[in-house]
Amino acid sequence: MESVILAVHMVVAITLIGLILIQQGKGADAGAAFGGGGGGSGASSTVFGSQGSGNFLSKTTAVLATTFFVTSLFLSYLSGKVSSDKAEAVEISNRVEAIQAPAEDKPALPVSTESTDIPAIPAE
Repeated sequence: MESVILAVHMVVAITLIGLILIQQGKGADAGAAFGGGGGGSGASSTVFGSQGSGNFLSKTTAVLATTFFVTSLFLSYLSGKVSSDKAEAVEISNRVEAIQAPAEDKPALPVSTESTDIPAIPAE
């Protein structure tokens, strides 16, 4: 699931960059407005005039930016969840090792003191 969200996140990011680069900025006509005659009032109304309704590109950019924000939050949530799960798994494995540690000190097979194969050496 994390890889699907990451793929969506990357596609949204690349599309968002493309849409932002395609759009014309608010002050793109500022040079023409100040350079073309007609006085100060016409230039200021052109530069600082009403925005008007948002067009298709600006609305699409807003939707993609919201999607990018949501996927960023969801990926950070999943990342925190995975790291806490890993920390819990390490803690459990440490507990298991602590419980099994005394068992490792004992020999695997019991050693018998009586052996009939090897003759005893007489003490002098």
